[in-house]
Amino acid sequence: MNIRDLHDEFDDEQPPSADILAGEYVLGVQDAAERRQLEQRIAQDPGFARLVEQWQNRLAPLLDAFGSEAVPAHVWPRIRTALGWPAAVVAPKLWQRTGFWQGMTALAAALALVAVFNRQPLQEPAPVTPVAVTPAPTPAEPEQATKPVTPLLRDDGTPGWLASVDKAQGKVLMVPVPAAADAAGRAPELWLIPAGGTPRSLGLVSINRAHTVAVPEALRDVLVNGSTLAITLEPAGGAPQGIPTGPIIAKGDIANL
Repeated sequence: MNIRDLHDEFDDEQPPSADILAGEYVLGVQDAAERRQLEQRIAQDPGFARLVEQWQNRLAPLLDAFGSEAVPAHVWPRIRTALGWPAAVVAPKLWQRTGFWQGMTALAAALALVAVFNRQPLQEPAPVTPVAVTPAPTPAEPEQATKPVTPLLRDDGTPGWLASVDKAQGKVLMVPVPAAADAAGRAPELWLIPAGGTPRSLGLVSINRAHTVAVPEALRDVLVNGSTLAITLEPAGGAPQGIPTGPIIAKGDIANL
């Protein structure tokens, strides 16, 4: 998943902000030259260094939600043989584990979510003219609230979509973790399910690109902790009569609103 592409889709091709660059640095998606430039910026720019630290604190806990699975022992000897390397017995590293890449895919999607909702460019503070009085303490500028991310998990526990709910604006940003299309030609449909209530359709969603789903005014009161977002497979035109007919392939409970 290309984080910069997802950001540009919603940001009118503006250059990536310092916040986006800091997030990409934490995920390690730049090439060597760009990374060296950012390392110099971290050393020279305390504000940028704080952004990097915030991204580290924000993304690290998400990785704990994904287990790791060791690659079968017979795979690495075959790779070494194919490359002409001598045989060696080594334990799989973190980046050689299936769970790590599943986690990093979800983290990349989460970064795209936060990038879209926090795409305002950083502004340099205006210079202050000294005055001959005792200055009052300058109040800290409030940080922009990050929208909570709700993972919609498949039956095997891997994320199918990441959803970020903006109740005030009445929208849900959906970022899919890329997957193959349904072999039977069915389409994924998003449902909002209040606790103890019936599913209400929010429309079809994409399996390969981030997009925003508008929530009808009448359903915005249901965008609360305890409600569920679920995805079912429905006919290409959507569920008939607004009633789910296909299997649930991913779901997650809204929390932290």
